[in-house]
Amino acid sequence: MNPGPSSRPADTSTPAARLASFAAALADETRAAICMTLLEGRAWTAGELARATGVAPSTVSGHLARLLDAHICVTERQGRHSYVRIADAATARLVDELASHAVPGRDAAHAVPVVAAPDPLVRARTCYDHFAGRLGMAVTDAMEQRGLLRTEGVFALTPAGLDWCEGAGIDVTGAGRRPLASSCLDWTERRRHLGGLAGARLCARALDEGWVVRPESGGRGLLVTRAGEKALGELLGLTPQAWS
Repeated sequence: MNPGPSSRPADTSTPAARLASFAAALADETRAAICMTLLEGRAWTAGELARATGVAPSTVSGHLARLLDAHICVTERQGRHSYVRIADAATARLVDELASHAVPGRDAAHAVPVVAAPDPLVRARTCYDHFAGRLGMAVTDAMEQRGLLRTEGVFALTPAGLDWCEGAGIDVTGAGRRPLASSCLDWTERRRHLGGLAGARLCARALDEGWVVRPESGGRGLLVTRAGEKALGELLGLTPQAWS
């Protein structure tokens, strides 16, 4: 018996063959559902994707392997867990355009809650020595939108970002072997937030200046003070709604 098309190695020797291979990876309803779920921008575990798409975990694992082989998705490890996300912004735009073409006027990707965490930790907390939760993502997004931070691939401060750090009183000298900027997968937001020396020094300055404080009960949670609301508004144009 001849092997079926899905069991033959993909021919990627020509541009047309590579395009056909890429299209074939999306040409399955479950894989399409996985990609549309991932379009919301967060990273998901295989088990979460199995529940979201209504298939068995073993089945979703096989589909994820196909999407990983086609470089449509990538995996990231955070502690003991492995997460899946769309490979990059260009791939996400392509999948989104295909979905919009197939389903005109479709709703935006549903924001499905996948993590149960105490509200204060979801809003603002530290991740090692930098901001995390909604506050961490709000800072990261604002820096990217203002041209201070590049987030495509490896995180990096732009020249404008270095100037911003100096103007904001955030000392990023003496980095040693630590990168000025790095990405860290946020376990509640399931997106990458700013880490590295810049993230650590920003968090340290916020604590020193009383922009954020620890709750009396202790732990990693943070509370943004009135002074912090004012400072984050002046530095990055953020309002409390960004992390509430």
